[in-house]
Amino acid sequence: MNECQNEALAPCPFKGPIRRGPWAVSDLPDGRNRSTTPVKGCLDRPPAVKALAACLLVLGLIWPLSAAAAAIRGNGLIVDQAGRTIQTDAPFRHIISLYGAHTENLCALGLSGRLIGVSPSETYPPRAREKPVFSYHDGPERFLAADPDLILLRPMIDRGYAKLVTRLESAGITVVSLQPRTVEEMITYWRILGRLTGRQDEARSMVEAFRGGVDFARSLTSGLEDPEQVYFEAIHEQMKTFAQDSPAMFVLRTAGGKNVATDATSVRGTNIAAYGKERILAKAESIDVYLAQKGPMNQPTVEKIVNEPGFGLIKAVQEGRICIVDEQTVSRPTVRLLLGIHSVGGCLYPDIFDHEAADRFRSIVNRVYNPE
Repeated sequence: MNECQNEALAPCPFKGPIRRGPWAVSDLPDGRNRSTTPVKGCLDRPPAVKALAACLLVLGLIWPLSAAAAAIRGNGLIVDQAGRTIQTDAPFRHIISLYGAHTENLCALGLSGRLIGVSPSETYPPRAREKPVFSYHDGPERFLAADPDLILLRPMIDRGYAKLVTRLESAGITVVSLQPRTVEEMITYWRILGRLTGRQDEARSMVEAFRGGVDFARSLTSGLEDPEQVYFEAIHEQMKTFAQDSPAMFVLRTAGGKNVATDATSVRGTNIAAYGKERILAKAESIDVYLAQKGPMNQPTVEKIVNEPGFGLIKAVQEGRICIVDEQTVSRPTVRLLLGIHSVGGCLYPDIFDHEAADRFRSIVNRVYNPE
C-alpha cells in the first residue's frame, strides 16, 4: 500500500451532500450556504490598506491561513478548502484554471491539453498564455459557453464571488477551491490535482522530484557551522516579512539561512507577517543578508533598500549583501520552489550553490515540466 492509499483511509468528517462530478451542489460542512457566509477581512482598516490587501490576495502573493486545509479522503473523495466534497470516480477533462499556480501545476502534470481557459495573470509556462483567458469578473454566461466540467480557483475568489460560483455550480459545473499555505499542504494539493485529473502517478513523481531536490539542497548545507542570518522582506513599504510556516521561509531554511525575524506575527492569518522598521533596525547588526521578494505588488530595488532611512545601520546593507529574488520561485506552490532555493542559496553561499548546483536544480524542474 502506497502513501497516498494510506492517506485515503482516513475517515471523512463531513456530512451532507457530496458532489459527484458535475451533478450535485454541496454546502459548507456545518450547513452554512457559501453565499451567506460572512467573509472575515479588514473592514476596520483604512481604505488604502484594505485595497492593498485585496490586490495581494487576488494576485496570490499572500495566502489566507484561516481556510481549512484541503484533504484526500477514502473512496475517491476530496475535500476542498470551502468544505466541498468531490467524488473522483472519473477524471475531469475540460478545466478552467483561475489561479496561476493551478495552471502551472496542471501543466507540470502533463495536462496542458485539458486546459480550456486560464486566468489573466499567467506567466509560466509560456504556453499557458496561449489559452483563452477567463476572469471572475466575467459573467457566468462566458464560462457556461466554454462548457467546462471543472473550474479551479482559490478560497478568496470563492468567498468574494459567491454569486458567480453558485451560478456555475447550479449549472452542473464542479468548482474546487484550493490554495496550500505550507509546503506540507502543497504536497497534498499536488496529490489532489492528480486525483481530480487521473494523474496520480504523475503527481507522485512530482512529489518525489521535489523531495529529491530538497534533499540535495540540504546535503549542500549540512556542514554549515555558522549559518547566515537573514531578514526576508515580503512588502517593503509596510516593512513586512513572512510567516514562519510560509513557503518562502521553507525556501530560506532549506537554503541554509537563519531567519532573524522569528518573532514576526502573521497578518490576519496570511503567510505575510508584520514586523516594522523599529524591530528590523533593532537587529541591524545581526542581519548578514537582506533578502526581498519581487513580484507584481512588491517592487523593491537595491537602491530603494539602501536609501531607506535608517537602513544604513544594517550590516547587510553596509556590506552590499542585498538580494532580490523572484516571488514566483519563493512563494508560489510549485516545483519551481527548487529554483528559489538555489537563488536564495546563491545569495547566502555562492561557493556552495554554484553553477553545478544550479544545473542540478534546473534538471529536476525540467524533468517535471518536460518528462521524457
